[in-house]
Amino acid sequence: KMAGSSAPWIGSAYLFLQSTCKTIILPNLYESSQKKPCVFKALKLALADSTGSVNGVDMLKVHCSHPHLIVQLKFCKRENCRRFLQSYREGELQTSLQNHLQLSLAMTTVPLEMELKAGNEHLDNMLKDEDRCLECIYREKPDRLRDEEITELEERLKGLILHQNINNNMPSKDCMSPNSPSLPSQGSSLSPQVTFVFQGQQFDNRSLTPADHQKFAKLVSKKWKQVGRSLQKNCRALRDPAIDNLAHEYDREGLYEQAYQMLLRFIQSEGKKATIARLIAALEENGLTSLSEELLGLHSNEDDS
Repeated sequence: KMAGSSAPWIGSAYLFLQSTCKTIILPNLYESSQKKPCVFKALKLALADSTGSVNGVDMLKVHCSHPHLIVQLKFCKRENCRRFLQSYREGELQTSLQNHLQLSLAMTTVPLEMELKAGNEHLDNMLKDEDRCLECIYREKPDRLRDEEITELEERLKGLILHQNINNNMPSKDCMSPNSPSLPSQGSSLSPQVTFVFQGQQFDNRSLTPADHQKFAKLVSKKWKQVGRSLQKNCRALRDPAIDNLAHEYDREGLYEQAYQMLLRFIQSEGKKATIARLIAALEENGLTSLSEELLGLHSNEDDS
């Protein structure tokens, strides 16, 4: 049934999260209008890490049920669900979420306990039987569309990556310094954007350099088109059919040249507005966290070739 059917593979599960630290109560953090975007960002990034893609698993709703935070998940591909289960079983998802929460909330540590359920089935009891877990998740069809609040938080997160700090060099109160006093917004400082935040750290929003250009072309591989389509939303020079034309024109030269020419077009058309923040936002949208880290110098020297 599952493999032979032409219908898309769709399943649902609930992820139960609880902090083992008495002073950290996840539902309280999520119910705080100030901290909610930070918790959501950490969840989003950790789930993207678990499947290798920003779109690998969809959050439909986050429930606050003390002491648990319960995340309703929707999977649209069996392979994505399999990767998620492997990440969950190996403890990678837990580690990733703890790290992202720690950075996003600016806390020293956020120890977690996790539980995964599909319907009445406790999947933690059968994690070694991957196919059985997949069957349980596949049997549970999502009973709702994505919550409006989740859609709003998604949009806000995308906005944060690009417009993180409207108050010059001051960290944003949204996800950087939860305890900092709120600052009055100053219309005059909306442009130019000086800094942006990635993985809880603040970076200067500089123009793209030749080194960035070469690293991008070398490492982005087949996903250069997807990144181009993310950039095209705010770049006329990359609007259709520009990306397909570039792919055709530089087909013989290979992926490096195609990626190089795409970013060159972006840089030439946008001038000073072709910034690292815009490229990082496009990379993040397509799950290319490792490449983002490379461009921002977060990888150790031994990784550099």
